[in-house]
Amino acid sequence: MINPLIASVGDVLWSLLSSPGALLFIAFKIWMLVDAIRHQEWMWVAFFIILPGFSAFWYFFFIYRGRSSSTSGFELPGAASRKRIKELQAQIHHLDKAHHHSQLGDVYFQQGKLAKAEASYRAAMERDGEDIDTRAHLGQCLLRQNRPQEARPLLEKVVTENPKHDYGHSMMAFAETLSALGETDASISTWRWVTSNHSYPRAKVQLAELLLAKGQKAEARAEIQEVIDDDPHAPGFQRRRDRVWIKRAKKLYRQLS
Repeated sequence: MINPLIASVGDVLWSLLSSPGALLFIAFKIWMLVDAIRHQEWMWVAFFIILPGFSAFWYFFFIYRGRSSSTSGFELPGAASRKRIKELQAQIHHLDKAHHHSQLGDVYFQQGKLAKAEASYRAAMERDGEDIDTRAHLGQCLLRQNRPQEARPLLEKVVTENPKHDYGHSMMAFAETLSALGETDASISTWRWVTSNHSYPRAKVQLAELLLAKGQKAEARAEIQEVIDDDPHAPGFQRRRDRVWIKRAKKLYRQLS
């Protein structure tokens, strides 16, 4: 005779499995849990266990969606939000100032909406063609759209005027532009400047990749080792921002081992 408790559990499982919606929800939760484990998001894994209901949705909106952005790993300083978009659109409607268009471009860039970002930056340039932030960010936007030839004059002028612009982000974009154009030696020289002034994994990993391609394995290994050693000690927000570079660093390290 079947135990009543076992029969009850069986009925519940059968009702879940017979519902397409329930199956999709279970698959979604498993997908998010596996992603959290793969990226060593142990705090979120604990949430999945403690709060199995809606933790998957929280993870999707706060972590997974941000990582999936087309500009992940290439962020501009600052943050994006729907509320901020509405505020800037209202300010543009009433005042039509260059810096409002430029700030709106930054929000779109952060969201990976590069065509909208470019349109906003160009609108800002029409109103103030000398603003260094707008020129730098338009250059980065063009680069992310695989248009390095258009990006180069903008970024080169910016870093000539101010090598430390945007905390070194503009110089990193210029180094990436040189790489995209096949100017490897110039790119390596630019990356060396960045790594001598900043400790960005984005810079160290790309420098190591170029060094490895030129057969300079020892120096490449040293750059990668530093990235891997520093990662566990970085603040949580920084680790989330740099996870794409840490992943590339570990892959490159395996190639060098």
